[in-house]
Amino acid sequence: MKEEIRAMQDAMERFGYIAEPEIATAVFLAKEMGKPLLIEGDAGVGKTEVAKVLARILDTELIRLQCYEGLDVQTALYEWDYPKQILRVRLGEDEGRSADEIESVIYSRDYLLERPILRAITRSEPPVLLVDEVDRADDGFEAFLLEVLSDFQVTIPELGTVRAERPPFVVLTSNRTREIGDALRRRCLYLYIEHPSLEKEVRILRARVPGASERLAAEIGRFVQALRARQLLKTPGVAESIDWAQALVRLHREHLDVETVERTLGCILKDRHDMADVGGEALETMVGEAVAMG
Repeated sequence: MKEEIRAMQDAMERFGYIAEPEIATAVFLAKEMGKPLLIEGDAGVGKTEVAKVLARILDTELIRLQCYEGLDVQTALYEWDYPKQILRVRLGEDEGRSADEIESVIYSRDYLLERPILRAITRSEPPVLLVDEVDRADDGFEAFLLEVLSDFQVTIPELGTVRAERPPFVVLTSNRTREIGDALRRRCLYLYIEHPSLEKEVRILRARVPGASERLAAEIGRFVQALRARQLLKTPGVAESIDWAQALVRLHREHLDVETVERTLGCILKDRHDMADVGGEALETMVGEAVAMG
């Protein structure tokens, strides 16, 4: 068992994802058991990246369903290609075909637009289905999703029931903007991802931004860790750390200095109140501590 988890860790790291044993174990079990994996955590901690890395490890397609308020079943499942259907109706009428003949043609798979969930079910090789930010969808969509994940089949009135020959690997992510229902939670394996430790964050930066020196990566890590200790409206995640590291490399910086941090603060802070909160003396102190601890 330890060897299998270690192998999963190594595979994830090869594709740039630094995973603790807990993360690697959850991903391994979800894959082996064919269970959906629900991942929760703050924005930017690497939830979505788990699905992307899993797809690369399995050398399979990643199909992403981005959830949002008001997302309906049709948008996630399928739609009919109405413009194409109208053209076919006109052609059929010109050819003298009956209404039944035309209907049998326009309501066939050739005129069906597959949306993410249906695409994931109909693939011959099981893809990774990423249901991103499921907490943004409403309770009704969550109930539909639970039904799909239970049977991996959907019913299209004009075509009948479509079943997955080989169910997809499913990863759901949530930023906890609302509580996910118990029924969906029970259907999934569960993983909560915290903000990384300093050591892990530096490893991530070194892996994802090879141009960043060890000194720069360590200073960025210490500065961002200090930011997370403050009462911010939008706490920066690993994604912001990576963006900032890439920006500093492009600016040919080998270490932090107050002027550069002031000018690039928008890479890691996304709210003007937060930027004001860490300005002035507070910023100088944080930069000084990040540099001095090296």
